[in-house]
Amino acid sequence: MPVGVLALQGSFAEHLQALGRQPGIEPVAVKTAGQLQRVAAIILPGGESTTLRRLLDEAGLTGLLKARIQAGLPVWGTCAGAILLAARIAGETPHLGVMDITVCRNAYGRQIDSFSAAATIPPVSPDPVPLVFIRAPVIEGVGPGVQVLCQLDGRIVAARQEHMLATSFHPELTDDDSFYRYFLSFLS
Repeated sequence: MPVGVLALQGSFAEHLQALGRQPGIEPVAVKTAGQLQRVAAIILPGGESTTLRRLLDEAGLTGLLKARIQAGLPVWGTCAGAILLAARIAGETPHLGVMDITVCRNAYGRQIDSFSAAATIPPVSPDPVPLVFIRAPVIEGVGPGVQVLCQLDGRIVAARQEHMLATSFHPELTDDDSFYRYFLSFLS
């Protein structure tokens, strides 16, 4: 089954590698409308959200991506990808604006403030899941249809709304595939 990773900027190579470990999944680097049209799900990687938005616009993918997500395409935004999905960004104009969450960019500080943690997230895995935070956003608020999956020190760092998943952290930078298996379950 073809599962895409937006491959314009950011940690897309690591996501493609992790998808390649999943049985029955064909990882697709999405850079064009044709590639976006053929995938059954897509991951929006970490990177720099305003750069990703500009590159989406330049590639002519913004409208198509938003329409496919609104039509039910399973999507997972990690870090900057979560910012792209958010309906509200503190102090900024939303990008895709499809998920009923409010995010605050760089809430954990600068690159030097990056850190790792672990959390047990029952819908994802019975075992602790490693969490890698790099200039990470936090989800400051969620709408009524959004399920909070994980909080760290009282801050929301993972949430789901129907076919949309947002994480503040980078599962692609670990060897743990729990979040990939969880996201791919949206295709069932």
